[in-house]
Amino acid sequence: MYQYDHYDQTLVNERAQQFREQTRRFLEGELTEDQYRPLRLMNGLYLQRHAPMLRVAIPYGLLSSAQMRTLAHIARTYDQGYGHFTTRQNIQYNWPKLETVPDILDDLAKVQMHAIQTSGNCIRNTTSDHLAGVAADELEDPRPYCEIIRQWSTLHPEFAFLPRKFKIAVSGAQRDRAATQVHDIGLQLVKNARGDVGFEVLVGGGLGRTPIIGVVIRDFLPKEDLLSYLEAILRVYNQWGRRDNKYKARIKILVKETGIESFAQWVEKEWAIIRDGMRLDQAEIDRVSAFFKTRHYHSLPEVDPALEEQLARNPAFAAWVRRNTVSHKIKGYRAVFLSLKPHGQPPGDMTDTQMDAVANLMDRFSFGEIRVTHTQNLVMADVEQQHLLDLWQALDHLGLATPNVGTATDMITCPGLDFCSLANAASISVATGIQSLFDDLDYLYDLGDIRINISGCMNGCGHHTVGHIGILGVDKKGEEWYQITLGGSSSNDASLGDRLGPSVAKADVTHTIEHILLTYRDLREGEETFLETVRRIGMEPFQERVYGHH
Repeated sequence: MYQYDHYDQTLVNERAQQFREQTRRFLEGELTEDQYRPLRLMNGLYLQRHAPMLRVAIPYGLLSSAQMRTLAHIARTYDQGYGHFTTRQNIQYNWPKLETVPDILDDLAKVQMHAIQTSGNCIRNTTSDHLAGVAADELEDPRPYCEIIRQWSTLHPEFAFLPRKFKIAVSGAQRDRAATQVHDIGLQLVKNARGDVGFEVLVGGGLGRTPIIGVVIRDFLPKEDLLSYLEAILRVYNQWGRRDNKYKARIKILVKETGIESFAQWVEKEWAIIRDGMRLDQAEIDRVSAFFKTRHYHSLPEVDPALEEQLARNPAFAAWVRRNTVSHKIKGYRAVFLSLKPHGQPPGDMTDTQMDAVANLMDRFSFGEIRVTHTQNLVMADVEQQHLLDLWQALDHLGLATPNVGTATDMITCPGLDFCSLANAASISVATGIQSLFDDLDYLYDLGDIRINISGCMNGCGHHTVGHIGILGVDKKGEEWYQITLGGSSSNDASLGDRLGPSVAKADVTHTIEHILLTYRDLREGEETFLETVRRIGMEPFQERVYGHH
């Protein structure tokens, strides 16, 4: 895990100190609301419907046990006893008091954390694959490049006031678990014909009110050119991105309106000017990579007879191992998902008690580290198979072992009308309604991998447009209605969902989802997934079942 040096620590300390003074001046009336707004946004602070919301950066989703304990302490001391993990691998606190935010930033700085660039028109938290470094399908660990990008982009003077926010994702594996195709820039580690490893670069992806799948701007970018090429793209965007209309200000609109050929030419021209002076040398890559290579794995057998016996004897444990753990590139280990999607609770929420207990489990079972996933769960990436039963029992006791990862109840959900001042409709209660369909786990597992994503407004924080089933809240004359889409994906086969038909009333959402799932169950062939069935049979059978019942 990357450790701050003197420069990192000084920067974060000074930033927290600076914000304390800015907040004092605002509270004492020396700064107006308009003067304070950009200052608070630079430190991740929003003023929401009920209270301020503070978004804390978790670079590429990686947390140490000391950091997890600090997050617990913040939830307990300054908030209402919980935090909310987001789809950008960050954590949000929904109830801090404005005057205590400087204290929170001080506490974060003590464990090498901050809230810098988690909001505003800047380069946001760089995200990655939550199985980075342990996935068997990985070409190379993407996290060192995420860290290099983090250092380059933090407080970059030229990109502090972009036309709009800017998001970068990096993946090093064959299966895209980082949703690189729906980011402003997506970086995929690839090998060229000569066997060199570099990056395929995508540009112009994004969700929100104009969802667009990114396009490849460069098939192969040598590693040494990573920062200069990113800088060239951002310079072009900074110069030509629209500032007159915030709905058309993202780079995806610029790429779409310009056309990828012209956009690429602009980037090449800019790149030629800066390329030679910005080469990323191998020594720096090696220096940063060393922080991610400190694992001392034990030599373990592939099969653990004691584990096989436990699985045979305990069906609940076996269901959890099957759904919530995945294979590891080192034999004898597994990566373990902690489900933050128990029935009846807002997806992604975690209490201070759970955080403290999980920090202890991280130290016991997974080298003191954990990752936040793009789908609002957590992963202990390095658990020995022989410890799975002990870990399961501990997680079960904490309410973090719901065996539903990847299933229809493992939903991505934004905070919706309950918290967000932008939302048109509730999300959390809709998710709870859908969860109520699945008291029978066998039925849930029979449906296989299904991604249901719910957003309370067009901004699409719940990624509804790339859900296998997407649900979008809309306001109709003061009433909450929901548009349903089918067939979206944020993985390798990225696609945007198609609208099923007219929106449905809030009271009908659960039944509508039930009809969709029953249609799939009745019409799928063999082991076909939900997405494969939708792509094969189209929308009509689902429309007949849903709208024929109203």
